[in-house]
Amino acid sequence: MNQEIEKVKVLIVGSGPAGYTAAIYAARAGLNPILYTGGQPGGQLTITTDVENYPGYPDGIMGPEMMEDFRKQAERFGTKVRYGLVTAVDFFQKPHVVTVDDQIQLQADTVIISTGASAKWLGLDSETRLNGKGVSACAVCDGFFFRGQDVAIVGAGDTACEEASYLANITNKVYMLVRRDEMRASQIMQKRVLNNPKIEVLWNTETDEILGEDEVTGVRVLNNITGEKRELKISGFFVAIGHQPNTEVFKDFIHMDEAGYIKTIPGTTKTNVEGVFACGDAQDNVYRQAVTAAGTGCMAALDAERYLAESETH
Repeated sequence: MNQEIEKVKVLIVGSGPAGYTAAIYAARAGLNPILYTGGQPGGQLTITTDVENYPGYPDGIMGPEMMEDFRKQAERFGTKVRYGLVTAVDFFQKPHVVTVDDQIQLQADTVIISTGASAKWLGLDSETRLNGKGVSACAVCDGFFFRGQDVAIVGAGDTACEEASYLANITNKVYMLVRRDEMRASQIMQKRVLNNPKIEVLWNTETDEILGEDEVTGVRVLNNITGEKRELKISGFFVAIGHQPNTEVFKDFIHMDEAGYIKTIPGTTKTNVEGVFACGDAQDNVYRQAVTAAGTGCMAALDAERYLAESETH
């Protein structure tokens, strides 16, 4: 028995601030969007505790609660939110064919990719246990909670240097843990870190264990040359070893940079495939904030709406 393929005007893949904002705009435009949540409904914000930098929440809000608000608003205007993971796409066909959970197929006139990116972690049990309790992968999001305190950051690239400098402005001291005897960061970024009296770079240093029961109280580090271990008293531990965009399923069709971030036509959310748009952290390796993701989600819905209007005219 051949299952009838569901036809949809706007299919949104991913459910963070970008996906839900795209859904709100598309639904209000009468486009009846369908949104698939992906493997982590609500995206990275669901593992974030306090969000204090999103406009309109004067007292701050918990990340999961905020994503619940976004979802309800999208549904209120008629978005169908479904749980499921996109496992295959065929963008050579028109309408585009999208497979969910290896079994459900949809034909979509437009696809909005808002699959986000996942922070890379060290893989320690203590890191997982204390995530959101002093462990964070976003200094700009969470640094404020540690003002006047001592913190540590792991990483050696431009992002790590930038976040270390950011943290040095608001905290008392920043230990920067670098695994080798040199950094990958550009010379200008390295200089900024090395010339900052509040940042102490610990070379050839790896994280052995993050300390604390219910919140971070310190970190045990290992010098990988001497084998010496020491404990640093800190209350915030930041991981800045990179992000992995969740874009693997689209790689045969969509132009990406070497790290896997989707390339969009500057000033738009258009990809190299007609009718496919990308927004949020899947195409943004610079800002990676909830508010910028939401902004590009709005752009993607407007771009999709214009595309559909033009297609119908032709």
